[in-house]
Amino acid sequence: MKDQKSANKNWFARHKVLTVVLAFVVIGVIAAAAGGGKSNTPTSSNSATKSSDAASTAKLGQAARDGKFEFLVNSVKCGEVSIGSQYLNKTAQGQFCRLNLTVKNIGNEAQSLDSRSQYLFNAAGQKYAADGTATLYAEPSGASSTWYNDVNPGNSVTGDIIFDVPKDQTPATAELHDSAFSGGVKVNLQ
Repeated sequence: MKDQKSANKNWFARHKVLTVVLAFVVIGVIAAAAGGGKSNTPTSSNSATKSSDAASTAKLGQAARDGKFEFLVNSVKCGEVSIGSQYLNKTAQGQFCRLNLTVKNIGNEAQSLDSRSQYLFNAAGQKYAADGTATLYAEPSGASSTWYNDVNPGNSVTGDIIFDVPKDQTPATAELHDSAFSGGVKVNLQ
């Protein structure tokens, strides 16, 4: 009789754990479909977009804005194999590149500058993340203004963000962000 009752129950009632897992999968698919579909990369057939991107890319020594920050890349120097002091230092896997920049808050409230939101690209489009430890050790005082810093409106900070790139690579562009979720702004480094 018990077998007859369980046979009469629908599949979802008999498989409660699988039903919960299936519900999460369905919710995830719906959420992905609702938020997806928008690509941040231009298609190769859209040459007008590519030419406007090239025109909007700042050059070394030119101000570029993203959100609440105005970035000015002062220089980029590569070739160091070790950064830091006698006791706190880091050795590069390839070579360290120092991206020296000035960041000014042009907004109306404090904004956090985070080195982990900044990137370098080589000519082939390979993306290099900042090395947080090397960036922290790069400042002689130990208080790196570009590793992580809250910048108040109207104030600016200047310092180096350190990237570990292969010895045979040269950074072509920098992509700078006022936060991890911003669109970013590109700066041509050559």
